[in-house]
Amino acid sequence: QVQLVESGGGLVQPGGSLRLSCTASGSIDSIRTLDWYRQAPGKQRDLVASITNRDTTNYAASVKGRITISRDNAKNTVHLQMISMKPEDTADYYCAADVVERRRDGVLEEYRSWGQGTQVTVSS
Repeated sequence: QVQLVESGGGLVQPGGSLRLSCTASGSIDSIRTLDWYRQAPGKQRDLVASITNRDTTNYAASVKGRITISRDNAKNTVHLQMISMKPEDTADYYCAADVVERRRDGVLEEYRSWGQGTQVTVSS
């Protein structure tokens, strides 16, 4: 199974910046769309940003202009750069990817993989 691991979370002051990363590992044939979600305590998990394998990006209205998603295909990594952060950005952030795995028998299997999440707290 292709695994995703997030990193870069932590405590940041309002107005500050943070860069999250998510790296995929395993028998990867290709990665299609990469997404970042977030889930605040007591709330549902919401899509924050996504990027396709053609680098087409989409952002939630609540973060547009403050967040940039990018991907490094050579490293199977997606980044989420956040600036001008607000207390309402506090949440667990998860990456998800539509991956194509090459199994040992050579068969390609496509599925959605999720990371375990990284916590982001915006507070003074």
